[in-house]
Amino acid sequence: MNNDCRDCRAGLEHCHGTLIHHWLHRSECTDQDCTSPELLPHTFVVDCDAVGCDCAHIDSPAVLAG
Repeated sequence: MNNDCRDCRAGLEHCHGTLIHHWLHRSECTDQDCTSPELLPHTFVVDCDAVGCDCAHIDSPAVLAG
């Protein structure tokens, strides 16, 4: 719990991490304590290519081979 966070003070279910949305894999969160890698509890969401993942490039030979 973070006393500076209004969602924490209100007792709302939320996550302080960033959700990484993968094209070929399940979404993941940057917060180790996150229990729900779903969209709703996350304020911040990025596509995986923003963090260097190449699964969005489904035509690339490296992805197709793996």
